[in-house]
Amino acid sequence: VFQTNLTLLTWAGILCCLMWSGSAQQGGSDCIKANAKSCGECIQAGPNCGWCKKTDFLQEGEPTSARCDDLAALKSKGCPEQDIENPRGSQRVLENREVTNRKIGAAEKLKPEAITQIQPQKLVLQLRVGEPQTFSLKFKRAEDYPIDLYYLMDLSYSMKDDLENVKSLGTALMREMEKITSDFRIGFGSFVEKTVMPYISTTPAKLRNPCTGDQNCTSPFSYKNVLSLTSEGNKFNELVGKQHISGNLDSPEGGFDAIMQVAVCGDQIGWRNVTRLLVFSTDAGFHFAGDGKLGGIVLPNDGKCHLENNMYTMSHYYDYPSIAHLVQKLSENNIQTIFAVTEEFQAVYKELKNLIPKSAVGTLSSNSSNVIQLIIDAYNSLSSEVILENSKLPKGVTISYKSYCKNGVNDTQEDGRKCSNISIGDEVKFEINVTANECPKKGQNETIKIKPLGFTEEVEINLQFICECLCQGEGEPNSPACHDGNGTFECGACRCNEGRIGRLCECSTDEVNSEDMDAYCRRENSTEICSNNGECICGQCVCKKRENTNEVYSGKYCECDNFNCDRSNGLICGGNGICKCRVCECFPNFTGSACDCSLDTMPCMAGNGQICNGRGTCECGTCNCTDPKFQGPTCEMCQTCLGVCAEHKDCVQCRAFNKGEKKETCSQECMHFNMTRVESRDKLPQPGQPDPLSHCKEKDVDDCWFYFTYSVNSNSEASVHVVETPECPSGPDIIPIVAGVVAGIVLIGLALLLIWKLLMIIHDRREFAKFEKEKMNAKWDTQENPIYKSPINNFKNPNYGRK
Repeated sequence: VFQTNLTLLTWAGILCCLMWSGSAQQGGSDCIKANAKSCGECIQAGPNCGWCKKTDFLQEGEPTSARCDDLAALKSKGCPEQDIENPRGSQRVLENREVTNRKIGAAEKLKPEAITQIQPQKLVLQLRVGEPQTFSLKFKRAEDYPIDLYYLMDLSYSMKDDLENVKSLGTALMREMEKITSDFRIGFGSFVEKTVMPYISTTPAKLRNPCTGDQNCTSPFSYKNVLSLTSEGNKFNELVGKQHISGNLDSPEGGFDAIMQVAVCGDQIGWRNVTRLLVFSTDAGFHFAGDGKLGGIVLPNDGKCHLENNMYTMSHYYDYPSIAHLVQKLSENNIQTIFAVTEEFQAVYKELKNLIPKSAVGTLSSNSSNVIQLIIDAYNSLSSEVILENSKLPKGVTISYKSYCKNGVNDTQEDGRKCSNISIGDEVKFEINVTANECPKKGQNETIKIKPLGFTEEVEINLQFICECLCQGEGEPNSPACHDGNGTFECGACRCNEGRIGRLCECSTDEVNSEDMDAYCRRENSTEICSNNGECICGQCVCKKRENTNEVYSGKYCECDNFNCDRSNGLICGGNGICKCRVCECFPNFTGSACDCSLDTMPCMAGNGQICNGRGTCECGTCNCTDPKFQGPTCEMCQTCLGVCAEHKDCVQCRAFNKGEKKETCSQECMHFNMTRVESRDKLPQPGQPDPLSHCKEKDVDDCWFYFTYSVNSNSEASVHVVETPECPSGPDIIPIVAGVVAGIVLIGLALLLIWKLLMIIHDRREFAKFEKEKMNAKWDTQENPIYKSPINNFKNPNYGRK
């Protein structure tokens, strides 16, 4: 069993090594397929590719690209670890301020730019192609964070009753927002429609007063900034109170023009780098890009600020912005939008909300009486969710997110960008993975930014690409090692100047196809160029590559390979050696043309510790039995032989007890072993000693059992240990046997008599019962006998009694 297990373990180890080697070479195949001519090209082939800069690393006939391979493969080919170029990516944090911990009402009043909600703020990533760099980003929603809120209202005639409620909004909203932040500012703007037909009536009377009847309305306008952001609620009430309703012809309004100007005119509106809220209040739909054609306006919106005296002056010149354009500008300026619309248009604006990140929709009552609660609810909804976005990524760079939110909620892919249900003071983390899949053409650094939507803070990431090896900077231009200065010697190889080729740049491109050069690529007495396994370049063979990258041609004439050696069990060199130039170089303990002959003698070890039981030779791990009587894997099986015990039984008996068949010839035939007497079986040698040992139990001529052991030491000296007193069985006790037999006979006789008596009683009872039954049946009445005739006859005189 031990031998079998050992053999299995040996084969398992060999298979594991082969599997590891195969997987390592498979991983390295991408490196080889890259056909890299320089170290820089090599490390861009994959994160596991390395370049061997050892000068004499290549075999004859191998191309320069053979220096690029999997790291393990390079080591196995004899490249020292210190000569392998394998630069790795890294990261370095440049700015890492801790997130701010402060509470509302604190004595210390910080400026908005002094409050930190995201960490780190700036870092550098060195990226190698295919190797991701991962860093953690922490976000904590700060308490008492400043808020700027701009109220943008539709002043078309249908919003007349709403305006009355908004006039007192400033001070009331201030009081409510003080519960959230101590630094709150509010502003107001209004919009109606583009001032061209068919959106409004352009008759002089309608331009002065677009309303009908005796209604006093202000002239139509596109967008007006009534009040820039201010912390004075009373001023809001005062200026809004002076506003008047206007009017237009169609139902959709020009609100998108107004939103665009509010987003891009930061200086006029007064936006700070704090939480920016835009409340858009209307009871109608909206025009968007393309609708301007109805008024003859075809120029796309340019997304720039056109406010003069707080009025939008280019509404007649530029079309409405598109939804995508609005999304871009709102995101760039970190503005979160709250759509306060009536029930009738809820469905439309909810669809719009799905297209604009960090936006919310609230239901506005018919007269805007619930606008304060709507704003509070929408703000809580927006601020309870953080969504990360990144700037445009350079070509070939990818980014992925994994979120670690409250209550152990983790997400990846698109959901990994966001966390919901965040309260003030909560801290969440994101794991961000940045990977470069290719190097930029010029290798220049790039910068990307990551920020939470609706917040001004951001993380700046400087990307530095590892596209060259360190040893390339140590290269020697016009090196003598490259054929008298025809190339740069770097990383152990020549990088040829333009117009030069060859491993040492020894040829010009004009000489490549010269027939004179081909002569140097033919073996003696051969017409084949490079043995038909390569190309002749500059008078030197460059061996071709096979589809299987593990199979390689080599040699001066590409006459060698590592896959045409003898095979055993379907494996090259039996899996026990390396094929070099079509000849197997066997691992230790293996020999033969296919390394299929094992020099290990353990499989030949017999149970007695002798190789092939001392009756054969061990050849390639298999016993060749020289004694024809013995066979089996270790020459231990003999069909016609006695066992060890039976073979030495007579000699032990004659020497130990002076009896047996060899008693007379004991001194001549039985002196080939040393004998030792012991008192009991416990004193016999036990298994575990160095010499092979056999325990024996045999019968002597007197039918007594005697015990002995037989062993052979390393010097082939036999030793016998025998118990000095045989175990003889005692004679039988006659009296108990006779008494037992007599008692048995008597008991059996009595049992038989009792059985016979019982049977007779049963039989008599059955017969008596039968008699009784017949007796009962024999009692019948004579008058009922059908054959009985009475002897008495009666006669009567017929005339008796006549008168």
